[in-house]
Amino acid sequence: MEILNIKNLNFTYPKCTAPSLRDVSFSIEDGDFTVLCGATGSGKTTLLRLLKHEIAPHGEKNGTILFFGEDISGVACEKVGFVMQNPDMQIVTDKVWHELAFGLENMGVSQNSIAKRVAEMASYFGIEHWYDRDTSTLSGGQKQLLNLAAVMVMDPMLLILDEPTSQLDPIAASYFISTLKKINLDFGITIIIIEHRLEELIPICDRLLVMENGSLLQNGGPKEVLSKMTADSGLIHSIPTAAKLYRMLGGTGDCPLTAREGRRWIKRNYSTECKGLKIPVYKHSDKSALEFKNVYFRYAKHLPDVLKSLDLNIFENEIFCILGGNGSGKTTSLSCAAGILKPYSGQIRIFGTKLQEYKNQSLYRNCISLLPQDITSIFLCHTVFEELAGTDIEMSDFPFDLSYLLDKHPYDLSGGEQQLLALAKVIAAKPKLLLMDEPTKGLDAEKKTEMLRVLHALKKNGITIVIVTHDVEFAAAVADRCALFFRGEVVSVGVPNEFFSENCFYTTTAARMTKGVFHNTVTVEQVASMCLQNGKKERYL
Repeated sequence: MEILNIKNLNFTYPKCTAPSLRDVSFSIEDGDFTVLCGATGSGKTTLLRLLKHEIAPHGEKNGTILFFGEDISGVACEKVGFVMQNPDMQIVTDKVWHELAFGLENMGVSQNSIAKRVAEMASYFGIEHWYDRDTSTLSGGQKQLLNLAAVMVMDPMLLILDEPTSQLDPIAASYFISTLKKINLDFGITIIIIEHRLEELIPICDRLLVMENGSLLQNGGPKEVLSKMTADSGLIHSIPTAAKLYRMLGGTGDCPLTAREGRRWIKRNYSTECKGLKIPVYKHSDKSALEFKNVYFRYAKHLPDVLKSLDLNIFENEIFCILGGNGSGKTTSLSCAAGILKPYSGQIRIFGTKLQEYKNQSLYRNCISLLPQDITSIFLCHTVFEELAGTDIEMSDFPFDLSYLLDKHPYDLSGGEQQLLALAKVIAAKPKLLLMDEPTKGLDAEKKTEMLRVLHALKKNGITIVIVTHDVEFAAAVADRCALFFRGEVVSVGVPNEFFSENCFYTTTAARMTKGVFHNTVTVEQVASMCLQNGKKERYL
């Protein structure tokens, strides 16, 4: 039975000439797990917001959206649950227990029913042990899990999620995705999710929808859609590593989707006698760009240390990626380096000079720039054109095309488009040290590839780049060195091939797929190189 039927849906934002959605038509069966993907700005978020009328964007809309045959505008709000990208934007109360009860209170549910339903949901999600905690003390993963539980307690029939794992570390993201699949299987709830992190979602989804420039390009089962995908498709960069390797090597037969399937496909088709991948020795500068020496920081006297005896040396003209769990101190370290937060002990040096010796805003004049995690905090104008008009950068100099966004308000952009606009403003400040907090958040794989080229170009111009990221695949491709944070300290530092090969969880799918098969292969390109170097097994020649 169809839960959703969308016919000839078009939508245009106010004061915009080009529509964001063009003649979109599809239906979804009750109980389906559907992944909606596509390039940054392809209309995905606009489409999903139109499926919940309380948060639908303003603009000119025509076409029909039917929910079990009824127009979506007449559907009770609790029947369609929505989980946003930023967990902080959805939490409205100060206590975990109250957040769980808040929606039911607004629905007028009796206190006895609220108590029973909240208790059940807290037990199901395993959050009893932080039931009485302040929501402000939760990690990013815990906040997003709380948002999901707070939506589920209202017993929705359709669950919509807009990039819910974009701010989660790999372990928290994997747990969140497995929880979604459990919900889908246990309760038969229909799920529609937007994600650029497709590695774990494509293998478990029932249906894959692909959007491009506001139109629905493909609609079908994941293997069916992948088989139709052409080499020039923007989504080709987003498919699971195993499927990407299969396509790169001209595979035939059933396409592998998971790391396990990819590992079996390699061993079945290729010799693995030559295991070692030769990695060029990395030589860094002798001069430090950013140095932490025995740094301690806490947000309040009564709270525990977030940074504990932090020692880290980042050299001039290198790209350095910092990874670690939510709450491990990564963002705090960037804020301390940028002078936003002040450690209570230890020393930070920028290009050999103590941080406190930079006077009269000299730190921010052609020296250091920070791309924050909350990028909306740097938007000050009403249009993209006005935001860029105040910078020294020319539109033609920026490798991303932002011209089609010039008349839009920055807050009306998709998450990925906001990220690109913020990056343009930060680069225009011409820093020698660029600090970036989750710069690939909201970007599709094609834009990440362009981002990689931008960062390498900035490095060639002598800029040192420090990146906090949960995107291990991006870190493996872009970094000269990586560090793993744990409880405010650095527990390991190394070049990507060494760093990711030694990790079990904070590592790439390529590394997990080839562990024990090849050595030091952490990108799909490196795996493909080793397969070609070994050659196919004789029976396939």
